[in-house]
Amino acid sequence: MISFVNVDLEMNRKPVLKQVNLSIDPGQFLYVVGKSGSGKTTLLKALYMEIKPVKGEVSIGGYKSSSIRKRHIPHLRRKLGIVFQDFRLLEDRTVYENLAFVLKVTNTKNKLIEEKVMTALREVGLEHVARQMPLNLSGGEQQRVAIARALVREPVAILADEPTGNLDPDTSLEILEYLKKINRKGIAVIVATHDYEMVRHHPAKTLQITGHSIGEATFSDSPAGYRPATTATNVENPATEKS
Repeated sequence: MISFVNVDLEMNRKPVLKQVNLSIDPGQFLYVVGKSGSGKTTLLKALYMEIKPVKGEVSIGGYKSSSIRKRHIPHLRRKLGIVFQDFRLLEDRTVYENLAFVLKVTNTKNKLIEEKVMTALREVGLEHVARQMPLNLSGGEQQRVAIARALVREPVAILADEPTGNLDPDTSLEILEYLKKINRKGIAVIVATHDYEMVRHHPAKTLQITGHSIGEATFSDSPAGYRPATTATNVENPATEKS
């Protein structure tokens, strides 16, 4: 379903990734890890064709980076659900309206919109906040709304760019569990993160970016239990540990 073949990626004419070769199967759960600024977001942007390779080819959802026309990029993105670190919800619209909006722009029939919106909200346990404004919700709830918005068009894959970056450890695990629940329905989920401890505590296939290269990596379970990556080395302070 998704492949990179001999792909080189640049941002602002500076090399980011070189000779990327990988394939992602339908329904796979995958982490992409690396330091901040290593190229995780660039890799995801190549998937939804925000950027094109300077060399090689990206294939996803039946589209190829070498041949896709600009007018077809919105059609590709309708097959994908994208979750950002900063939620990117429309603050002047209710939760329901945020989800309904992405269906209306794709000409979904009105009689189907309510059914699809409420189904997506139930998937993340938030059907009871449908008429609330996003700013009345916690950060974790807002991210769950963002996941529901990504899910509402029944995508073939969800791309989550640092989805727990603004959240506390407990809420981060909750968000991860919702993404795994969605993955169990057969939807591919790609999570870009610099939170190595989350990856250690909830392992799945992992690709790591080092320098300009990306390759498969294995992380052993953390004996200290889950803690955010920024404090992972602070093992002398057990106050934030979870078993």
